[in-house]
This record gives sequence, C-alpha cells and structure tokens, in this order.
Amino acid sequence: MKPSLRRLFLTNLYLSAFTFGGGYVIITLMKKEFVDRFHWIDEQEMLDLVAIAQSCPGPIAVNGAIVVGFQMAGIPGLLISVLATVLPPFVILSLISLCYTAFRSNLYVGWMLNGMQSGVAAVIAQVVVQMTSGLVKSRQWLSILVLCAAFLASYALEVNAALIILAAAVFGLLTRKMHHNPGQTSKQTKEDAS
Repeated sequence: MKPSLRRLFLTNLYLSAFTFGGGYVIITLMKKEFVDRFHWIDEQEMLDLVAIAQSCPGPIAVNGAIVVGFQMAGIPGLLISVLATVLPPFVILSLISLCYTAFRSNLYVGWMLNGMQSGVAAVIAQVVVQMTSGLVKSRQWLSILVLCAAFLASYALEVNAALIILAAAVFGLLTRKMHHNPGQTSKQTKEDAS
C-alpha cells in the first residue's frame, strides 16, 4: 500500500527530527518505519534504495528521502520527502547558531555530545549487523565476499569510499551480465529442447 503525501511528509519529518548522529543512523529508522511498520517496501528494496542513496553525492538522509519519496509517490513524493527531511535540521541549526558560543563552552553540553557519540556508534553497528544478516540468511556468498573485500579496502588499505562503491557497482554489473547472458540462455534452451 502506497502512503498518502501527508503520511509521507509526517513520517520523513519525524525521522529527520529525531535522528541524531549523522546520516547512517537514519537508515535504521527508515527501515523500521518503511519496512517493518508501514510495509511500504520490502527489505531487499530498502537495501537497493540505500545503495542508490549512498552512491550519490550529498547527505545520505536527503538522498534516502529522495529515492524513497520517488519510489512511494513519484515527483510529488520526492519533493515532500526532501522538504520534510531538510526542515528539522534547518530549524534546529538556525536556533543553535544563535547561541553557538554558549553551547561550545558548556561542560554539560560537551558531556551530552560525547554520550550521544557512543549511542550513535551502537546504532550504526546495528545497521551493519541487520544489513549483513540478510545477505548471510539468503546465502549470497558472492555479495558477502564483496562486502568483506570492500571493508578491507576501506579500513586496511584506506581506499577512497567513492572508488569502493564504483568498483562494487562495476562488479555487480559484470556478475549480473554473466548470470543473464542472452547467448548462454538461448544455447541452454536449445540443449534442453533436444
């Protein structure tokens, strides 16, 4: 069931207003809302949309809102989702910038931000576990191998994330082409018929 524009706006507004700690945290909340709660999209589609959002330049929260909004309700859904996603940070940052000096020197605010960093790390770890558990459960060994190679390239070799994403996309295209080669399919069909 596709959502109304009002529901799409309110859901994205809620997600954006209560997502602290960076764009990757919103992925978990998007999954809980769009997949688990409202069943607007399935988990595989969510993974695909996140991959698209992550491979484009810009904040992942806005990119995610763009692809999910467009998937749900076309161009109007895209515009509504982006507006809802951008509005809370714009208002909050505008208010914080008025009293930035007081925030910066306040010891309690510093402690609070340090605590939030720990919570954000836990939420990001949860996203990683949830997304990889889907690959393990479906026994997509090639995808798991690409995941491990990308992780090693990123952390051990410090390869730029854009290059890793590009290499994974090219690898996905090549393996997809190998599995769906029209020449092999017609040859296999002829052999099966005889």
